[in-house]
Amino acid sequence: MERDFTARGHHDMGGLPAGEINREEHDYALWEKRVDALMMICTNRLKLMTVDQLRKGIEALPPGAYDDMTYYERWISSVTNTLLERGVFTADELGAKMEEVRARYPDGVMPEGSAGGGC
Repeated sequence: MERDFTARGHHDMGGLPAGEINREEHDYALWEKRVDALMMICTNRLKLMTVDQLRKGIEALPPGAYDDMTYYERWISSVTNTLLERGVFTADELGAKMEEVRARYPDGVMPEGSAGGGC
């Protein structure tokens, strides 16, 4: 089997048109800050993963998912998959926690000013 190591991955957009870039200053959403904090804890403090594993997980996303996700959605997808692979939690445990959180916000919206904690 021959592999083409020069083939461009779907995530590799270097030199390709990527649309307009929003250059205005903007703050991160609370959930994005939490994803960033989770990544820092998993890499620096707990040593559960590396930044290279984060990147590998992001690049392994299928093209449709990669294109449809935001920057931090790609991050949380990669972090989640890595923690599942490492056995930090199971898919069943993750599903149960997601149902628990979903039940707290049946309309899918957190109340204004809510930190959404208690996980």
